[in-house]
Amino acid sequence: MKNIGFLSFGHWSNHPAYQTHTAGDTLLQSIDLAVAAEEIGLDGAYFRVHHFARQLASPFPLLSAIGAKTNKIEIGTGVIDMRYENPLYMVEDAGAADLISGGRLQLGISRGSPEQVIEGWRYFGYAPADGETDADLGRKNALEFLDKLKGKGFAQPNPNPMFPNPPGLLRLEPYSKGLRERIWWGAGSNVTAVWAAEQGMNLQSSTLKFDESGKPFHIQQAEQIRLYKEAWKKAGHKHEPRVSVSRSIFALVNEQDRYYFGQQGKAADSFGYIEPGTRAVFGKSYAAEPDQLIKELANDEAIQEADTLLLTIPNTLGVDYNIHVLSAILEHVAPALGWR
Repeated sequence: MKNIGFLSFGHWSNHPAYQTHTAGDTLLQSIDLAVAAEEIGLDGAYFRVHHFARQLASPFPLLSAIGAKTNKIEIGTGVIDMRYENPLYMVEDAGAADLISGGRLQLGISRGSPEQVIEGWRYFGYAPADGETDADLGRKNALEFLDKLKGKGFAQPNPNPMFPNPPGLLRLEPYSKGLRERIWWGAGSNVTAVWAAEQGMNLQSSTLKFDESGKPFHIQQAEQIRLYKEAWKKAGHKHEPRVSVSRSIFALVNEQDRYYFGQQGKAADSFGYIEPGTRAVFGKSYAAEPDQLIKELANDEAIQEADTLLLTIPNTLGVDYNIHVLSAILEHVAPALGWR
């Protein structure tokens, strides 16, 4: 395990037990959390993107702010729903955020998952072409985004521009060299993992995936990762791919931990439906004393196959407690998994 980061959904609610009562609370605490996570040596700060929900939704202002206040930590998403995105405008936003951070952006994108409203991307002005699905729309937008990230000129310049142009066709600015190789695809199935490898994207695999064999979650996810790596090798890309998996993992080191998460360690994988006709398998949470946690995680095949582990965090409990949660993993569990 080379890298460990956190993944925040950025929830907020006017609930007495929450530290995040408003969107402003969540945004500002997300910045503070990333800064503190860098200070304890964590490798990455990643954020989920959900529209029409009391959760984080517009990633680039947040990523830029974090990039300006940190120096080393990777900054990313897990994931941006490409059904909602203008690929060209997103190239500009991503380029700016990456340059502000000094090339630390690790941008996770995907075709999207069920959202808070029916066909929410239509409200953003996007719709599939005739004969296409919304998944086709997401993948098409992703491919255009990847193409324009290459920095090649494609737009015919005005012969009488307001400002002087460089020669030839124009590209989108600001261009950030190397960002194209730091795009990740959130794959929910084996087929889309292979597709991501063919397109030269890194792989993000979350705490759920389509059930394709009935096997335990971590075994299905490990198989997905192996298929991805095989497809990457076959495609002949020149750089090495990266693979992340997400997990809910809590080291129980004090009574507060046991109060919050003591029962989660007894959970098991579950099966259900994230959309009509698509059965999914949901991975279990891990919560135990550090020694027991190490034994359980050593048997998680997908963690062994990945190079990056993203720890889902209870962001509503505030910065201090989340840093405690992350520090407990780094101190008591991560070294036994091969980290650092």
